[in-house]
Amino acid sequence: MEKNFETNTFAKRIISMLKVDARRLFTTPLFYVMAGISLVIPILILVMTTMTGGGEAATAGFDNIWQIFGSVSNTTADGNGATMGMDLVSMCNIDMMYFAIAVLVCIFVADDFRSGYAKNLFTVRSKKTDYVISKTVIGFIGGATMLITFVIGALLGGKIAGLPFTMEAFNAGNFICSILSKIFLVPIFVSIYVIASVTCKEKLWLSLLVSFGVGMFLFNIAPMVSPLDSGILNIILCIAGGAMFAVGLGAISNLILKKTNLV
Repeated sequence: MEKNFETNTFAKRIISMLKVDARRLFTTPLFYVMAGISLVIPILILVMTTMTGGGEAATAGFDNIWQIFGSVSNTTADGNGATMGMDLVSMCNIDMMYFAIAVLVCIFVADDFRSGYAKNLFTVRSKKTDYVISKTVIGFIGGATMLITFVIGALLGGKIAGLPFTMEAFNAGNFICSILSKIFLVPIFVSIYVIASVTCKEKLWLSLLVSFGVGMFLFNIAPMVSPLDSGILNIILCIAGGAMFAVGLGAISNLILKKTNLV
């Protein structure tokens, strides 16, 4: 009597790993805390800056609700060209969420090494490549969720603060493309955070420090490739960039796991 052994293919291993990580992500309080923070932060920024400005949003730096999502390409508040000024509007916007995503990814990975889960996982069932891919995909899902909750919070905050919703030099379609572009940039940052996390392992503080430091170099890229007047081309560029970084940096993460101890 012949026995049929089920082949443990790459696809089956990835799906299995993704199921485990997805279950861990959506059952841990960390995910919901970070999503809640992403929802509350834009509300506090818009409401508090408007109150500080004595009811005049322009005094606090925000002329309208859309400024918390970015700006139109090659324009400033006065319409005289792009600027990289470190003012309230350029710093306190949706792009700062890429740093919040670092917290989610680094804690999520560091817990694997602190608890011994990662060592047991690699010994018993999973390949390091599967682990890196799974963490990158789950990090993307978590990061995308945080950006979406930020959008919801910003719209609520703008309504509460009484900021105008008038769109100038862009439309609703452009705005959707802008948000999608920002979402598809998430794999770039997640890949960096995964490298930092698998390098530092259980040293969460160090992985966060490295993630924030490297993330700062890419922080100014996000508003340039995902302005409010984004189009389909912006989405395509962000998807391509995110995919290339995910593959390239993922290979480095895999190499680090193979060359270093798992403790």
